[in-house]
Amino acid sequence: MIDRPPGGAALPTWVAAVVTFLSSGAVLVLEIVGLRLIAPYVGVTLQTSTAIIGYALTAIALGAWTGGVVADRTDPRRLIAPLLVAGGALVIAVLPLVRFTGSLLTGPDAGAVLLLAAVAVIGPAALLSAVPPMVVKLQLASLDETGAVVGRLSGIGTLGGIAATFATGFLLIAILPSSVILVGTGVLTAVVGIAVGVLLRRRTGGGAGNVPAGLLVLALVGGGLAAVAPTPCEIETGYHCARVEADPERDSGRVLYLDTARHSYVDLEDPTHLEFEYVRAIASVTDALGSDGDALSALHVGGGGLTLPRYLAEVRPGTSSLVLEVDPGVVTIDREQLALTTSGDLRVEVTDGRVGLAAEAAGTRDLVVGDAFGGLSVPWQLTTREAVELVDRALADDGVYAINLIDHPPLGFVRAELATLRDVFPHVALLARTPVLAGDDGGNVVAVASRAPIPVGEIAGWLTDRELDWRVAEGAELDAFIGDAAVLTDDFAPVDQLLTPYG
Repeated sequence: MIDRPPGGAALPTWVAAVVTFLSSGAVLVLEIVGLRLIAPYVGVTLQTSTAIIGYALTAIALGAWTGGVVADRTDPRRLIAPLLVAGGALVIAVLPLVRFTGSLLTGPDAGAVLLLAAVAVIGPAALLSAVPPMVVKLQLASLDETGAVVGRLSGIGTLGGIAATFATGFLLIAILPSSVILVGTGVLTAVVGIAVGVLLRRRTGGGAGNVPAGLLVLALVGGGLAAVAPTPCEIETGYHCARVEADPERDSGRVLYLDTARHSYVDLEDPTHLEFEYVRAIASVTDALGSDGDALSALHVGGGGLTLPRYLAEVRPGTSSLVLEVDPGVVTIDREQLALTTSGDLRVEVTDGRVGLAAEAAGTRDLVVGDAFGGLSVPWQLTTREAVELVDRALADDGVYAINLIDHPPLGFVRAELATLRDVFPHVALLARTPVLAGDDGGNVVAVASRAPIPVGEIAGWLTDRELDWRVAEGAELDAFIGDAAVLTDDFAPVDQLLTPYG
């Protein structure tokens, strides 16, 4: 026999199942939403995903171990309700804690990633993970049913995590802001904790199930702080915190921010106005293609504010541009705030860039522009030799691939991407400022690749005309810059480690 705590029976089976399902599910909701919560400050990289998952597993292990030990020493009925309420209150408090901390720690360095991930996950996940072993202890009546009880509740807890994972990833994030998901999960967990406390008090007639008033105050304070915490989001899309700001120095200028980065600049009245230097560099490549004013067939991998497609439509009438943009929320912002009007010549397809490349007809594009890489995150699947081969397949024999890259010394990612381009294309050049080519500085650069000789002189001339202090590196100079960098492949593409500046 197993000694059940004196003073009453176990929880009703359905109540034990609900508590186990909810506490396990809330941890997985926190894990998924936690990644989105810290992304505006440190980016979505392998390191941020690893930190969130690692801390969540650490918290689950710590909570389960500690909860089991405490359950053997203390009546679980005194702790289950307070743990649920405390866990729910901390889920709510995570939102302001991350936002206040994130406003002070912006950037993809390891310290910021680890600290924000810890703030987002460890406390509430550990408290909620202590609940299931206490429920198991309370439900056991004899050694003869240990396997059945532990197995049943373990399975229910796992089902709770699975349900929360799919519901959050496929449904909740698509229709609700992360803040609403977190606060809603916290409130639901706390309310269930209060209800369980009432039930236990009625069944035992004693002090079991009492919830300290301080925990309820914590939940209320967390909710209040969540309402006033600073947020980089004007609009939360499926992938980003986004906002549009007017340029105070140019009435028709608009800046699209994705997370904390100035992602695109659009002049609502003059599509030929190109604000960002790297956009002017890519435009210099496009201006050097073919005869002046000839229409092009262009594919743009990454949309943002669609600055380049608008420019090409203006300076090369009849140009056909297809834009592959993974984030439907960004496309909505383009239409509603950045005056985007699509047509037969300017189309937008909401899809992952790699998937869209695979669907392209062979040999039809004069130009492919890659502009899907942000300052804090890079979709690695677009960097590999296999992805570049898809670009090559889509291009005509004399077509050109121009890709925006961003990196900082020692420029490991840029060097590896150039090595990858050179593994597929016979002609590769790099457009960058002299300090970047010397390895002393970082920022945006533009790589150009083609099966035909690249019009380096024409491109350099356009860079000069645009008053850009950029040079074109090719041949021996480019060979020396690339050095012994490895080619990126679908099987080996440590992009985050090459790109993310630590230290």
